[in-house]
Amino acid sequence: MRIAVTTQTFGRNPVLRKELLKLFPDCVFNEHWSHPTQAELARLLQDCDGAVVGLEPVGEKLICRLPRLKIVSKYGVGLDNLDLAALARHDVTVGWTPGLNRLSVAEMTLGMMLALLRHVVSTCHKLKCGCWEKAVGSELTGKTVGIIGLGHVGKEVARLLQPFHCRILVNDILDQSAYCRKNKLIGATKGRIWKEADLVTLHTPLTPRTRGLVGRKVLSRMKKTAYLINTARGPIVDPHALKWALTKGAIAGAALDVYCEEPPTDQDLLNLPHLICTPHRAGSSREAVLAMGRSAIAHLKRFFLDRA
Repeated sequence: MRIAVTTQTFGRNPVLRKELLKLFPDCVFNEHWSHPTQAELARLLQDCDGAVVGLEPVGEKLICRLPRLKIVSKYGVGLDNLDLAALARHDVTVGWTPGLNRLSVAEMTLGMMLALLRHVVSTCHKLKCGCWEKAVGSELTGKTVGIIGLGHVGKEVARLLQPFHCRILVNDILDQSAYCRKNKLIGATKGRIWKEADLVTLHTPLTPRTRGLVGRKVLSRMKKTAYLINTARGPIVDPHALKWALTKGAIAGAALDVYCEEPPTDQDLLNLPHLICTPHRAGSSREAVLAMGRSAIAHLKRFFLDRA
């Protein structure tokens, strides 16, 4: 079976590369494009029976050009880049395991909270530029934290926050009341979270309901001392509204790991002093990379080898 790997993170990991090649010697890897175009994806996936896909978009037009494709095995946890309906119409199986990088994302989120509250990044930058400024920050302990999306990552964030004795408000489209009672979380409307939280962290999938969820109206309702963190998907936050909020002081600061376009090109936003920005790495700890890669390999193995 011929397998193509579209994501460079997988292909550049020697452990994953070796384990995949051991099972499927006829593999092709994306060696050239960090963000391949649809034409480049079609060229890479041509005459392949299976694919390991990261964030690369797989839609109807691409699938129509790949008559041999039988399975798309997901490296990662989000499915918003895959046209699931189109894959189903073309009888292409999707191999996916949710929650594999939950701890990686949750730890990054916690780190962003601490960095924002204690002005770690801004004071580091100033000190390197010769400015000795002892900016006074705040402690995370005892703060009110709002978690939008109580799925795998949201629950992990809530667990990691327990030693800080935070008041944790949570919102999810599913009924999480039993989980909240057991773990001393407070179910709340989004409106209440915008109004009361000292930190708001986003952990929803990207859907029509969540796209543009955080816009100027929402940011205007938050405390001027509040911080926003997005390690989920970029389009959940309107970047123009966020730039306005940070410039006008509508909120105290923000941390982004994801963007509407990746890599982002709005340098005015990225250079704002109260913004921490990282290049979509929250879910890519060494441990998470191996877990996600091995899951993708396992789905291919079950599909092609175990049922043979």
